[in-house]
Amino acid sequence: MMADTPHSAHGSSRRSPGTVFLVGAGPGDPGLLTLRAKECIELADVLVYDYLANPLFLHYAKPGAEKIYAGKKAGDHALKQGDTNALLIQKALEGKTVTRLKGGDPFVFGRGGEEAEELVAAGVPFEIVPGISSTIAGPAYAGIPVTHRAFNTQLTLFTGHEDPTKGPSTLDYAAIARAPGTKVMLMGVERMRAITSQLIAAGLDPTTPIALVRWATTPRQQVITGTIETIADEIDRTQFKAPAVAVIGGVVNLRNTLAWFDRRPLFGKKILVTRTRAQAGELSHQLAALGADVIELPTIRIEDPEDRLGFGELVQDAHKYEWLVFTSPNGVERFFTLFHKLYEDVRSIGGVRIAAVGTGTAAKIRENHLGVDLVPKVMTGDGLLAALLKIDGGVDHRMFLLIRPEEVRNTISAGLTKAGAIVDDAIAYRTVPETNDETGAQARFREEGADVLTFASGSAVDHFVALNLPIPAATKIVSIGPVTSEALKNHGLRIDAEATTHDIPGLVQAVKRVLA
Repeated sequence: MMADTPHSAHGSSRRSPGTVFLVGAGPGDPGLLTLRAKECIELADVLVYDYLANPLFLHYAKPGAEKIYAGKKAGDHALKQGDTNALLIQKALEGKTVTRLKGGDPFVFGRGGEEAEELVAAGVPFEIVPGISSTIAGPAYAGIPVTHRAFNTQLTLFTGHEDPTKGPSTLDYAAIARAPGTKVMLMGVERMRAITSQLIAAGLDPTTPIALVRWATTPRQQVITGTIETIADEIDRTQFKAPAVAVIGGVVNLRNTLAWFDRRPLFGKKILVTRTRAQAGELSHQLAALGADVIELPTIRIEDPEDRLGFGELVQDAHKYEWLVFTSPNGVERFFTLFHKLYEDVRSIGGVRIAAVGTGTAAKIRENHLGVDLVPKVMTGDGLLAALLKIDGGVDHRMFLLIRPEEVRNTISAGLTKAGAIVDDAIAYRTVPETNDETGAQARFREEGADVLTFASGSAVDHFVALNLPIPAATKIVSIGPVTSEALKNHGLRIDAEATTHDIPGLVQAVKRVLA
């Protein structure tokens, strides 16, 4: 860190500059983001991200972090490189921690070296965080090992897109053509005919196999293969576009045997997930593991209840009740987050019995090392009420604490009260419309549609309909359970499949059924 430098005759000092993290975001698959890269995103006051950085990574940013898009793709630069350099310096000199998120690795044709030089010249401290480069990840996800003892002992990397301001090309096509082993080229799809012609002219065998991997490691991945002589025609025929990585050499022939990523059961299927941003992860992860192209479009977000003090007092007194009744995983999370702040020992909950509306809610309760005494066979609010009314000894004069959201109709409380129970409603949270679409999911759904829409709550349905997004006729709609299905019917939407078990694994299985 540089020492403070005086900037006026009065001897006052400017603040110490913040650190700039030049971070490799990897090739696109969220699972390939390094732990250090995630830490840097979480630390950032300012996040400057590229076209090739997965927009899902923005979710790791802390509340209030400034997010600036500096994307670059062929013929379309949100910020020119010089402007990006100046921006990093400006924000750092304001004393802010800046994370520059770059696709792949910042030092593998990522211009990270240029940005680092500018930071040095400006006296701004920085850190380099390497990332997994698409030069190795792209071929791997296409089932092509860049090295293999039966094929090569050398790997050559080069770019098909050089600095247009430096004059004549410095690519030595003769040396590249002569180099034994595998050759991997980043960028250059638009110039493929010229590049392959020069490689052939320099002596490369025209029948050498080549593969192009577009949007490598993501569910949008596309692969085309050919030879050095035919690949330009194949690009024209398929209208293949950047961004892509090219692999040249005999290892390309192993794709027929080793392809794995694009052979998963849901590969190429676009599935819209409408859960809250915090909750989308579990469903998205399970769908992505099956190869789906998941579009996360949260329609609601969870906020504190209007009467936070009242909720806190009921949580504090939970041990005084005979039954705790949970109607959603969100209620469980809100209840126990506050409970563990109030009490150090989970045994402080006393001898209460616990009921959950379904298996997903029950699983959330068990995460807090507590058993669940009642889960109804019919996992709905009405099913839970019916099961509670059948408990041994009845409900008359028994004390129940019902942990529920603000908006849900209060059938359980009303039913228990009618049967003579003493019921207090603990309003744990409220759902409000999610208005922030920082990842552009709404625009993508408008342009591309989806194969399947998934809904895990009635409120998600209500708020999705309020967005007035057109639903293509061929799109299937999958519901997590009867309550959600009822909300879909109320809006005149069909239900193509309903989960057999009303939880996330059940919803995933329903998606698989409807696509089968």
